[in-house]
Amino acid sequence: MNQKPGGTFLIIAGAPVSLVRFRGHLIAELIALGLTVHAAGPNLPPDSPVRVELERMGARVHEVFLNRTGISPLDDLRTLIGLVGLMRRIRPDYVLGYTIKPVIFGTLSAFLAGCPHRFALITGLGYAFSDHELGRRQRLIGRLVTGLYRQSLRFAHKVFFQNPDDQALFRRLGVLNGVTPSVVVNGSGVDVDHYAPRAPASRLTFLLIARLLIDKGVREYAEAAYRLKAEFPETHFLLVGRLDSHPRSIPPAELAHWEADGVISFLGAMSDVREVLGVASVFVLPSFYREGVPRTILEALAMGRPVITTDTPGCRETVVDGVNGYLVPPRDVDRLAAAMRHFLERPELAISMGERARQAALTKYDVRQVNAVMLKEMGFSCSSDASM
Repeated sequence: MNQKPGGTFLIIAGAPVSLVRFRGHLIAELIALGLTVHAAGPNLPPDSPVRVELERMGARVHEVFLNRTGISPLDDLRTLIGLVGLMRRIRPDYVLGYTIKPVIFGTLSAFLAGCPHRFALITGLGYAFSDHELGRRQRLIGRLVTGLYRQSLRFAHKVFFQNPDDQALFRRLGVLNGVTPSVVVNGSGVDVDHYAPRAPASRLTFLLIARLLIDKGVREYAEAAYRLKAEFPETHFLLVGRLDSHPRSIPPAELAHWEADGVISFLGAMSDVREVLGVASVFVLPSFYREGVPRTILEALAMGRPVITTDTPGCRETVVDGVNGYLVPPRDVDRLAAAMRHFLERPELAISMGERARQAALTKYDVRQVNAVMLKEMGFSCSSDASM
């Protein structure tokens, strides 16, 4: 049964910019349904561009303390107390948290504050659940996060996942209690009108967009570029992203070496990637990180770019191998370079596979369709239903 229009909805984020970039359409849908929407996250002072944009949309914005990557119990207790206080003030009828800490502490806070409808969105499991190079500290964090998820999600009324692998892992680990229902949605979706197709540059160009982390496959991309540049010197290999303070970030000196050798063209971070996607022929993301569904892949598909990515959770769902791109094993430079070589030897593949990539975005990843599923599963009907 669909919920009646009206009520108060609170959405909680760990990274405030994601409220606009990844949840902006959902927030707009909720407001259009007649709900009073509150958005909460860290680093949202009155002059924050994200806050200004959310308020322009009609949302009410709250800055809360949340240390997204820290493991201090005192910090997390402060987050829990702050969220409970916020919820007791605004008394939301519905609460949705996404990413690790907003899910864990948002769901617990919603239960403690007596919120009647509690939802969680798992947007990827990250390093805590990685299958690669698990050190002692990472294993400890993984066990801690698993336990916290297990305790908090038993208070959720429904849990959304962005790929079936994460759902299956939570069931296997006993994080889902067998009573709380769960639903898989097709990532965060993408605005297929905003990311409209463009004709690529005449020179074959590969592009990787990601945080510059080892686990995103940036080194594998660079090594494949070295191999192929020697045979196909006219090829461009572009890299877009920001250097990160994370311990598994690519060292700046290593990046500078790639640039000095004339192999990688590093363009830095970009808030709008449509121009660079428009230049690219093929999008590459050789990630072995536990993705939900990478937003960059969805943007590339929408703009009609074939995708080379890894056969890993979150990535494998986006590509039908040999149809709209290629799937390669994680950390396998030989197979990655071979997949890239297909396009160098047969440039027409970039066009034909790109057309099928765009079709995949239209039929599976349109943000309106993704949001329609979420809203229906939360008990609402929405305007998107008519277009499905």
